[in-house]
Amino acid sequence: MDQERVRGKFFAFEGIDGSGKSTQAALLAGRLRESGVRCYGTMEPTGGPVGTLIRQFLSGRMKADNRVIASLFAADRLDHLLNEVNGIKAKIEDGIAVVTDRYYFSSYAYHSVDVPMDWVITLNEQSSQILRPDLTVFIDVAPDVALERIAKNRFHQELFETKSRLVKVRENYMRAFERLGDVEKVAVVDGNQGQEAVAEEIWRIVKGLG
Repeated sequence: MDQERVRGKFFAFEGIDGSGKSTQAALLAGRLRESGVRCYGTMEPTGGPVGTLIRQFLSGRMKADNRVIASLFAADRLDHLLNEVNGIKAKIEDGIAVVTDRYYFSSYAYHSVDVPMDWVITLNEQSSQILRPDLTVFIDVAPDVALERIAKNRFHQELFETKSRLVKVRENYMRAFERLGDVEKVAVVDGNQGQEAVAEEIWRIVKGLG
C-alpha cells in the first residue's frame, strides 16, 4: 500500500507596497529549497490572462470601477489556485511547498479602502475555502519608509502607491487580521529591520511550525 503523500506547506507574504515582502518571499523560497524542500514561488496578480489585465488597471493604462478591479483579483486568485497547468492547490497536494507574494489578505486590505470589507471577504470566500495559508507573514513597515523604497526602486508609481492610501491599507490589514484571527495564522514581522534580520525572524517562525 502506497504511503499517503505529505501535503506541502503554503506560505503567503503580505505588506503594503514597498514593505520588502517580495524580497522576503523569494528568500524564504530559496532557503526552503536549500533545506531540501521542494518549493514553488509565485505571486499575485499572476502572469495569466486575468492577472495581465489587472496590471493594466494598476498602472493606470486602463480604468474601471473599484468593484470591477476587486472582482478581477478574486477571479485571478481562483485561477491561481485551480489552473490545470500550474495551479497551486495541486502543487500543495503533490507535496510541494508554495510561497506566494500576496494572497487574499491583500484584497481585504487594498480594496476595502473603496468598498466594504465584508463584500471583499465574501467575494474571496471560494479561495479561502479552497486553501488557507499555513502561515501568512505580514511585513510591517511605516508608509513613509515604504514610499522611500518605492521611489528608489521603481520608474513609476502604481494606483495604490500614495501615502494616504498606504496608511489606510495598513490599517485595513490590521482590521482584517483581528477580525479573522480565529481562523488564520498570521505572523507580523517588523520590516523596518535590516533585510537579513527580517529573513532570520521569518525563518525562525517557519521552522517553529513543524
